[in-house]
Amino acid sequence: MRGAPYLVGTEREVFTLGYEEIEKRAAEMDLPVYQYQRVAAQRAMRLTTELNFQYHEPEEVTRLFSKLIGKPVGEGFCLFPPFYTDYGQNITIGKNVFLNTSCHFQDQGGITIGDGTLIGHNVVLATLNHDEAPERRQHTYPAPIVIGKNVWIGANATVTPGVTISDGAIVAAGAVVTKDVPPMTVVGGVPAKIIKTIPSREEANE
Repeated sequence: MRGAPYLVGTEREVFTLGYEEIEKRAAEMDLPVYQYQRVAAQRAMRLTTELNFQYHEPEEVTRLFSKLIGKPVGEGFCLFPPFYTDYGQNITIGKNVFLNTSCHFQDQGGITIGDGTLIGHNVVLATLNHDEAPERRQHTYPAPIVIGKNVWIGANATVTPGVTISDGAIVAAGAVVTKDVPPMTVVGGVPAKIIKTIPSREEANE
C-alpha cells in the first residue's frame, strides 16, 4: 500500500474523520498521518483557491468559508481574503468573528474561535508539532488551539500548538504565543509574556 498513499479512502471519508480516527487508519496501513491526509489537503487547496483568487461579495465569502470548514459560521462573521488552511474541517467559528487578510490556520489539531474575536492580518495558528528526532521528523503531533470570546490577536502573531487564549485577552502584533494566556491580559514578545492586565469597565471608570 505504500505505493499509493494518496488514494486511501474517499475524499468524503477523509475530510469528515476526526483526527484520532485518521491516526488509527493511517497506523493500520503503516502510513504516516501526513500521507493519509493528503486527500483532505487537496480539497482545502481547491476551496481556498476558489476563495482567494477572484472577487466575491461578502455573502459568497461566508458561503465558501462555511463549505471549507464543513459547518456554518456564526452570524456577523467577516473574512477578508486571502485565507489559507491545510485542512479546514477542524475549524469552529463563533459569532461576530473577524479574520483579516492572509491568515494561516494549520487546523489538524483543532481550532476554536469564540464570539467577538478579532484576528489581524498574517496571523498563524499552528496546531502541529514535528518529532525532534531526524529519523521521525515527518511524524506530526496535534494539539488544539482554543481562542476565547472577545480576544484580539494583532498582526503577524503566531500561536503554537496546545495554547488557550482566554476571554478578553490581547496578543500584541508579532508575538509568538507558546503558553496559555489568562483572561483580560495583554501579552507580547517572543516568546510572549504578560505585559499588563486589562482593567474592567468598572475599574477603568474609577
